Amino acid sequence: MLIMKPNCECCDRDLDPSGPDARICSFECTWCADCAEHLADTCPNCGGTLVVRPPRAAALLGAFPAAAERAPASRSCP
Repeated sequence: MLIMKPNCECCDRDLDPSGPDARICSFECTWCADCAEHLADTCPNCGGTLVVRPPRAAALLGAFPAAAERAPASRSCP
């Protein structure tokens, strides 16, 4: 199950776990769509490809909530 980090690791923007705006790599580094575009869809932490994070159905968030702890800002942010 995905962790569903609540924010962009670059600009700290809130990311809705049931929305389409988050981008992740295979290590679940998490970026908003705008920052991912600036990064050419390449994770600056691991070099992996950033893809759209699958949204979690709103009906399942009660039983399987997104992470509450915010991701720290990356030093590799543009």
